[in-house]
Amino acid sequence: MHLAWLSLRDFRSYPELELRPGSGLNVLVGRNGAGKTSVLEAVSYLSALKSFRRVPDDALIRDGAEAAIIRGGFTTASGEYTVEVELPREGRRRVLANAKRPKRFSDVSGDVPVVAFLPDDIDMVKRGPAYRREYLDDLAAQLSPVTRQDQSDFERALRQRNALLRNHGPETSDADLDAWDHEVSRTGSRVAASRFALIDKLLPVLTDTYARVGGSESVGWRYEPNWAEPFSDLKDIDRSSEAIAAAIAQRLGERRRVDRERRSTTVGPQRDDITFLLGSRSTRTQASQGEQRSMALAMRLGAYELVRNSMGTPPVLLLDDVFSELDSGRVDGVVELLPAGQVLVTTARQDDVPMKGTTFQVAEGLVTEVNAGV
Repeated sequence: MHLAWLSLRDFRSYPELELRPGSGLNVLVGRNGAGKTSVLEAVSYLSALKSFRRVPDDALIRDGAEAAIIRGGFTTASGEYTVEVELPREGRRRVLANAKRPKRFSDVSGDVPVVAFLPDDIDMVKRGPAYRREYLDDLAAQLSPVTRQDQSDFERALRQRNALLRNHGPETSDADLDAWDHEVSRTGSRVAASRFALIDKLLPVLTDTYARVGGSESVGWRYEPNWAEPFSDLKDIDRSSEAIAAAIAQRLGERRRVDRERRSTTVGPQRDDITFLLGSRSTRTQASQGEQRSMALAMRLGAYELVRNSMGTPPVLLLDDVFSELDSGRVDGVVELLPAGQVLVTTARQDDVPMKGTTFQVAEGLVTEVNAGV
């Protein structure tokens, strides 16, 4: 599978853009602020239906415009698959897949697999637990439409319980909480179970990719739920949804007084953390900047491998300014790992990219093909 064409209107700084990347390596060259990352952001949006910059949709609309439109065509084994998204300043966004409205946005998300690596991905390693939860949950959703629906069901139950607590606080009745405790624990257990299943698949791949981008230590992990004791081996926990649901429900009951006072749910997978380890060292607090960046890159390349193996087709790989941040040894490792499928790379200096491909110059709202690669 690869992106055959991309069309933008009033997206970010682009009044209009038509791009036809090659099916292999594509290099977007331009100064900082020229709009290179915005092209990758648009491609990623067609897959994830959200910005990888963690901004609201209205931030994607060009100044002075009423709506942004992103359209793309993907060549697949069964023919062309098109996705169109309209993002208005007022009202709800419109999504079309092969010119039809999907019943749920989750039906589209993941149909066209895309994996992106950004400089800010180091936040997955060095910042708070929300970044690591997002990494695990987004990857799990790409691998399974059922998991994507489980996540949506949990988020809905959590919103309802939080709304109940927010509106009633200390006066929230036990009967009302009983109902939502059941839903939060039932749906939350599936989210947690999907994370454990993913960790089981991810760790061998992550160990390999980390070693190949220059790491020398073994990769490990520690899962830290707030409804059970921390653990570093899946053998140490009953991974069944029923057992996890029972543990979450028990902890929700124990924390009712606190939840009423805080008017928020303090128990569940939305509060869990996973710490990645190099040997016995936490990558968040004890690793160097270079080790953290290598780990973040390994996490994305590991995700690429899992998606490719699961879907039977290589996803589109987006690399935003990756080579300027790595030393020569790690660059060589990344080059060895780059797939034979479609890759879009951005760079301020073409010399930073140690491979040949189709090159595009990005400047003043224009993306111009310079050469067709080799």
